[in-house]
Amino acid sequence: MLNGEDSRHAVRVLRMSEGEALELIADGKRYLAAVESIGEDGVRVRVDHELRSTEAATRLTVYQGLPKADKMELIAQKATELGVHAVQPVAMERSVVRLDGKDAQKKAERWQKIAREAVKQCARVCAPEIRVPKKLSELEGEFAELDVLIVPWEDARDGSVADCLAPLSGKPDAKIGMLIGPEGGISPKEAEWLAAHGAKLVTLGPRILRTETAAVCTAAVIMALRGEMQ
Repeated sequence: MLNGEDSRHAVRVLRMSEGEALELIADGKRYLAAVESIGEDGVRVRVDHELRSTEAATRLTVYQGLPKADKMELIAQKATELGVHAVQPVAMERSVVRLDGKDAQKKAERWQKIAREAVKQCARVCAPEIRVPKKLSELEGEFAELDVLIVPWEDARDGSVADCLAPLSGKPDAKIGMLIGPEGGISPKEAEWLAAHGAKLVTLGPRILRTETAAVCTAAVIMALRGEMQ
């Protein structure tokens, strides 16, 4: 039996009828099912068989320098579609937006809701965790647990995403991080700190990308090179 919200969505939005096939997500798995009956108590379904998982083996975390306006909402949505494991907003030197306390928690809940909605559209099983913003210095311990931290930086002159991923070709469940600066970019001081903590500073080419473009582009490149888009 579908819950109340899903039953209403199936009947009122999708206008499903008895016997119609649908995709069901339960207990972290995907199933092919069919509508068995529609009644006042909700929609009853019959499960036929389990479908292939759409979750990525690669555990990619996006560390996003806090952007302005609604750009974080776009990043949360697209990161979900690309199979990202988690999104960690980061307060950086050149971030215009400053969030803390209740405001930070409220924003994180909004971004998480957007991720959950994106899950339904892109046929994922799980929504990525959208975390409460942190300062860059607070992430030192987390960075140390990653297999690699990739940092696109406009002042980097060599190094590529592919170079960073090559040593991990035999590790399907690698923990990979990518850090994207806010609109003003990553400061030289931050770049030095990141390099000192093992980050790989790379170039994305001769053109300067907007922060939201860089986030989506880098995540897509990583997932493609890792074989997660086949």
